[in-house]
Amino acid sequence: MRIQVNAKGAARLLSRHLWVFRRDVVSGPETPGLYPVYWGRRFLALALYNPHTDLAVRAYRFAPAEDPVAALLENLAQALARREAVLRQDPEGGYRLVHAEGDLLPGLVVDYYAGHAVVQATAHAWEGLLPQVAEALRPYAQSVLAKNDARTRELEGLPLYVRPLLGEVPEQVQVQEGRVRYLVDLRAGQKTGAYLDQRENRLYMERFRGERALDVFSYAGGFALHLALGFREVVAVDSSAEALRRAEENARLNGLGNVQVLEANAFDLLRRLEKEGERFDLVVLDPPAFAKGKKDVERAYRAYKEVNLRAIKLLKEGGILATASCSHHMTEPLFYAMVAEAAQDAHRLLRVVEKRGQPFDHPVLLNHPETHYLKFAVFQVL
Repeated sequence: MRIQVNAKGAARLLSRHLWVFRRDVVSGPETPGLYPVYWGRRFLALALYNPHTDLAVRAYRFAPAEDPVAALLENLAQALARREAVLRQDPEGGYRLVHAEGDLLPGLVVDYYAGHAVVQATAHAWEGLLPQVAEALRPYAQSVLAKNDARTRELEGLPLYVRPLLGEVPEQVQVQEGRVRYLVDLRAGQKTGAYLDQRENRLYMERFRGERALDVFSYAGGFALHLALGFREVVAVDSSAEALRRAEENARLNGLGNVQVLEANAFDLLRRLEKEGERFDLVVLDPPAFAKGKKDVERAYRAYKEVNLRAIKLLKEGGILATASCSHHMTEPLFYAMVAEAAQDAHRLLRVVEKRGQPFDHPVLLNHPETHYLKFAVFQVL
């Protein structure tokens, strides 16, 4: 059995983009699985396929293979091998072992937290392969948890569940990140438990020193904990009381008495702080993905600009703005244009300190721009 695509679908695969949408599939099997993709008689790729979803074809290899399953699992072995050295050096840390399309493993994410792995599968073809995924992780992890509760699975016709695949899964693990430790709730935390894509950026922020820092959209205090090593007072802001409870717990774990948590809507709070004349030496903005799709970009641009404008106004002369976007559709040029507009409207001059992004364990494929989503930049207000 094989998948036949039209000329448009073939052009995408020939350009080495991994996705073909259902509208560009001419014919294919009725059941999800791993199949070869053809354009007429021309072989194009091996792919995960689901005829019932809009994102029907997700390529993982551009050469034929006698055993499609073995070829997919070989990609998994290679992804794990690329992280092996860092896991030996930092076994108590937190790392992404599998980054879906970035590792030619579409629809699969595996995160590592101090010896324990959490798996999320969002493509139908992975469901029957999860025991083999767990077995591949055995040399790296004491336990493996399938945290398959993402609503995107419903689009694939898959059930939602959380269950162990291997070993005894603890409720919480303690992760070491540079000089900071934090707790991860493997079963109930956001995503797979934490946001590992900002790991290197959180560590980078330890170099700054000052009196007052503000961490907006703080979640469990990730940036706030690192900032508290160099600032007299750090305010962690989030709209979730549960997230802030975890931030307080993490601050106590590190013996940091200079972290204050504040439950608030970020937009409202930034306006109020400005009116009250509050000033900070450093502000971190790490908002959620305001742009989930192309149709959201204009609205998201305005939202990103608003929070950045307010943050810039709160900074002292010489202060530091660290700002991020995790929306793929908010492209890098758009992101920097937005910050520039915010600075102009705030009548402040910004100097670029450093442009950053996602770490090595969240690899980017140039031919597949959706893999490049995280922008992180540090500016000084002059």
